[in-house]
Amino acid sequence: MAEKIVMKNGQLQVSDHPIIPFIEGDGVGHDIWKNAQAIFDKAVEVAYEGNRHIEWQELLAGKKAYDKTGEWLPKETLEAIRESLVAIKGPLETPVGGGIRSLNVALRQELDLYACVRPVRYFDGVASPLKEPEKTNITIFRENTEDIYAGIEWEAGTTDVKRVIEFLQTEMNVSKIRFPESSSIGIKPISIEGSKRLIRSAIDYALKNNLKKVTLVHKGNIQKFTEGGFRKWGYEVAQEDYKEELMDGRLEINDIIADNFLQQILLNPEKFDVVALTNLNGDYASDALAAQVGGIGISPGANINYQTGHAIFEATHGTAPDIANQDKANPCSVLLSGCMLLEYIGWSEAAQLIKSAIEETFKDDIFTADLAFGKQEYSTSAFSNQILSIM
Repeated sequence: MAEKIVMKNGQLQVSDHPIIPFIEGDGVGHDIWKNAQAIFDKAVEVAYEGNRHIEWQELLAGKKAYDKTGEWLPKETLEAIRESLVAIKGPLETPVGGGIRSLNVALRQELDLYACVRPVRYFDGVASPLKEPEKTNITIFRENTEDIYAGIEWEAGTTDVKRVIEFLQTEMNVSKIRFPESSSIGIKPISIEGSKRLIRSAIDYALKNNLKKVTLVHKGNIQKFTEGGFRKWGYEVAQEDYKEELMDGRLEINDIIADNFLQQILLNPEKFDVVALTNLNGDYASDALAAQVGGIGISPGANINYQTGHAIFEATHGTAPDIANQDKANPCSVLLSGCMLLEYIGWSEAAQLIKSAIEETFKDDIFTADLAFGKQEYSTSAFSNQILSIM
């Protein structure tokens, strides 16, 4: 009988027949999900000889939800994920104009999914702008709920922004707003709690996966108390909670300025194992690193609260409406995100089957259009069928 995943004593409890919600996604989401689901089911069947099976539960969000319910993010969807803990989603369209600023950000903030986890690795055979892309094997831990993504800002010329600027100038003695009459103002909150829980998760991940180096990426040379605080609190976490691991050499903590980091991932990517970043820096770095190994089409991602167990695994690319329903989209981002999901619930054997089959498919020069670069282009379904046949 299918059962929901639950959290007990800090550990996920997963039956052999878990209920896992999915959001198909907008645009290319339909093409990608129907192929990905078949691959997930086959991998589970093969890995566990038919003794395990996922009961997929469709939830609505994005344009599909709006068309059916008049809401972009129905309360029922949030509650179902809250109850089921673990979910997977395709790309979502965000409404233009008023309303929700970003559906992805809304999901992260509503469920307090504070860690955006993006493992970046190279698959042999994929075209890359680097001479030695195989040296890039880095897992990103991006803080997901604070920084400028909190959305605290006021538009230039409005009554509200004038009140904020007046307060800053008269009450806080701020004299560095160069053009106060025409400035928009934004606020960047970075907290001790938010920083420490993210960095603690990055360290735990590194130790669990036998990775030694955890690097704090920041802009603390300029933003002393926000970005600088992130760096300071990261070292505090290491010294307070991981003294033994530091002493015996299982763990190394260092830090790097964000702009230098963006240079070093091109010049010396092998220097990094796990990196922890604030929200905006993590956004830039995630896409930059994805480009080094072939693009965002093969970049997986997860948004996780390691304390409650809630996690949403997602395709990291957009809805690509220009190729929607044309069987052209690359399914690898959601496939590899599904592998992260399988590993998260302890089904790593099934995840490895999928990753090996993807790698074998690339080695056979079978690519969707975004990765073909002059070679024969394969449809979403043809690419997926090749993975199925390998498994």
